[in-house]
Amino acid sequence: MTLHTPVQQDPTGSTIAQVLPRVPKDRRRVTGPRLSRSYRTVNAILIAVLSLGGIIMVAPLVWTFSTSLKTKEGVFALPPQWIPDPVVWDNYVRVWSAAPLASGIWNSIIVSASVTILGTIASMLAAFAFAKLRLPFKNVLFLVLLGAIMIPFPTIMIPQFSMFASAGLVDTLWPLILPGIFGNIVMVFFLRQYLASVPDSIIEAAKIDGAGYLRIFFQLIFPVIRPAVAAQFILWFMGVWNDYLGPIIYLNSPEKQTLQLVIASLNMTYASQTDYPLIMAGSFIALIPVLVMFAVFQKQIIESIALTGSKA
Repeated sequence: MTLHTPVQQDPTGSTIAQVLPRVPKDRRRVTGPRLSRSYRTVNAILIAVLSLGGIIMVAPLVWTFSTSLKTKEGVFALPPQWIPDPVVWDNYVRVWSAAPLASGIWNSIIVSASVTILGTIASMLAAFAFAKLRLPFKNVLFLVLLGAIMIPFPTIMIPQFSMFASAGLVDTLWPLILPGIFGNIVMVFFLRQYLASVPDSIIEAAKIDGAGYLRIFFQLIFPVIRPAVAAQFILWFMGVWNDYLGPIIYLNSPEKQTLQLVIASLNMTYASQTDYPLIMAGSFIALIPVLVMFAVFQKQIIESIALTGSKA
């Protein structure tokens, strides 16, 4: 008795034996291991390149911390010492009495927190209005707003100083706070483009259910744009925290100076004494809030980049 194996057929009715000869022989080879080896090679190269770039970017921060723990002589030692010997923690104690560091940190926190928090709320609501609300001359107003980005700060620096001087606000923190609490043009532009992907039907359905615009924004829109807001928030916080031009124009009293002015005065005073460990200790303390902000918003920043790339 001869056993006949049933011939399988594909959905079009062709048998497998009829289909296979149509495929070139080189394509029927098993390419899995070859692709796997190629993928591992490319992946290893990318990891090596990114690791090298990461080391190059982190090296100045590590060198700042290392220098802050050295003696004056250890800074100029050859070859350079990445691990201080001996470790001098006293530099972080001396820096608090060498300059008004505590008041500088407090003033910078007041300015950065008030500007970024209030300004972010204003920027979010403005972006929502430009993206989803029906307003007369909305596009014209948005173009005028974008045009303001092209005006350099030195152009308005003197008129703005005259305005705050006539109001008696020079040598206070108000000139650094007031211009920022009304929003950031770059953030408005970024969030408006981000909101373009949100369907209008969600807003219309919420309006039919009787929800107001503020409730629609904070309950429906904000959870969607939260990663983008976090990314823009940390960038804006860094800009305000590291601002030097604005404080040096408006602040004169040492107790009113922000942290960047305190670090600058520390540098001018102790650089001539080659006390670079003390300067680096103050500089590293100034970096800590920015590093904390990155650590807190790291997940949201990565989420924003990933979502932006998927929408592209």
